[in-house]
Amino acid sequence: MPENRTRTIAVIGSLGAVSVLLGLTHWGFIPWFGGVSLTIMHVPVIIGAILEGPVAGLVIGLIFGIFSLVQAATAPLSPSDTLFTNPLISVLPRLLIGPLAYLGYRLFASLPRLGEVIGWGAAGVVGSLTNTVLVLLSLHLVAGFPAAAVVAVGVANGPLEAAVSAAITVPVVAALKRVIIGNRTGARL
Repeated sequence: MPENRTRTIAVIGSLGAVSVLLGLTHWGFIPWFGGVSLTIMHVPVIIGAILEGPVAGLVIGLIFGIFSLVQAATAPLSPSDTLFTNPLISVLPRLLIGPLAYLGYRLFASLPRLGEVIGWGAAGVVGSLTNTVLVLLSLHLVAGFPAAAVVAVGVANGPLEAAVSAAITVPVVAALKRVIIGNRTGARL
């Protein structure tokens, strides 16, 4: 049991650091149309939830949210970034990414054949959509962003971010679990 706790803490620390690194270097933002960026900063949260469960995902999401809040307060890139100094916008939505991604993973993980791999992809999609929908909803409810603008950004970014998230999550989790997709003899993390 103690070695499992140690591994969980190491995974949380490592993936929390990756999330911060993605934000500091801006590698976590892929430029998109109209000055909007596609974000992949939530991917470490999703991966942590798959590897270590919903609580680990929640903690990594907390790290991601606090980093977003601090970055918005100290180094905003645009005027709208200052809205993320409100923890209801920057932190609260990020807390739910891991637990909901884990649920997406578990829904498919027990299916025969490629269920586990499909679960990883589902977690990528669910976690990404959780981030997109809850952050946009918070911007609408807390900051008063117009519903039409929120829906437009969600429709423009949401599906593509979800696809990119799944495309990154599956091979990274496969590598971390040392699983060769289609080969059931791989060692598990």
